[in-house]
Amino acid sequence: MKSDLFGFLFAMWILILLGGGILVTILGPISITGYGEFSLFIASIIKAIVAIVLVVVWILILSKLKNWIFKKEIKS
Repeated sequence: MKSDLFGFLFAMWILILLGGGILVTILGPISITGYGEFSLFIASIIKAIVAIVLVVVWILILSKLKNWIFKKEIKS
C-alpha cells in the first residue's frame, strides 16, 4: 500500500513539474500580432485556455491513477 501511495505522489509531482515546464517554455513566448491593442489580451486568453485544459487533463490522469491504486488495494 505504501509503495502505491508513494508512486501516486511521485506521479502527481512529476505531472505538476511537467505542466509548469510546458507552460513556461512553450506558452510563455507566445505572442499575437496584428490586432493592435488587443494583441496582448488575445494572447493571454489563449494561454489561459491552454493552461486550464492542461490542469483538467492532469486532474483526470491523477483521478484515474488514484482509482486504479485503490481498486488494486481493495482487491488484495
